Amino acid sequence: MKLCTHLLLAALLGAASMTQAAEEPAPPAAAAPAPAAKPDPAKGDTLFNTALPNSVSCASCHNADGNSAIAVNPKLAQQHPEYLLKQLQEFKSGKRKSAVMQPFASALSDQDMRDVAWFLGSKQAKTGFAKEKDLISLGERIYRGGIPDRMIPACAGCHSPNGAGIPAQYPRLGGQHADYTDAQLKAFRDGARANSAQMTGVARKMNDREIKAVADYIAGLR
Repeated sequence: MKLCTHLLLAALLGAASMTQAAEEPAPPAAAAPAPAAKPDPAKGDTLFNTALPNSVSCASCHNADGNSAIAVNPKLAQQHPEYLLKQLQEFKSGKRKSAVMQPFASALSDQDMRDVAWFLGSKQAKTGFAKEKDLISLGERIYRGGIPDRMIPACAGCHSPNGAGIPAQYPRLGGQHADYTDAQLKAFRDGARANSAQMTGVARKMNDREIKAVADYIAGLR
């Protein structure tokens, strides 16, 4: 009889516990992150062309429309906005090292970066031209066919035959200053720029002459 009483009590307590659990409200679900606001190129224009306090504007190095006239500073006009946004975020986080760019990027919110990136993407890039006549055939060969015996892929495979790149994946290269492209390939090769394992792997297999040749060829793509 005692055993039956104990079993009945246990069953009642279990049922009560289950009822109490059912009545308790479930913990609130984590709120979904708010979607990013739509990019505003007009605001991006203002941010790009306005100097920060005790500093200078982006336009002072990259020109008002993103077509830098200084060979060591990249042309940004018509670049894929997603790529520009990623680079600004990585300058800010320190994943991409630059004593010049990190303070600028650190002063921008993600929305600011998005606005600037879409402003630059809306501007027309100015064409460039190759200068190294003795290297142009080598540059073309590497860009279009790679260097198979060293397993260096063709640049055109990711950046397209005319250097337009692939939106949101691979940057536009056509018409970029040769000095800038040369410096970035060497930075990838030497480990100074470490925000693309793919490009580090390619550049590590190239010598200075090959880098110069392909950088010069890219400058003339259109």
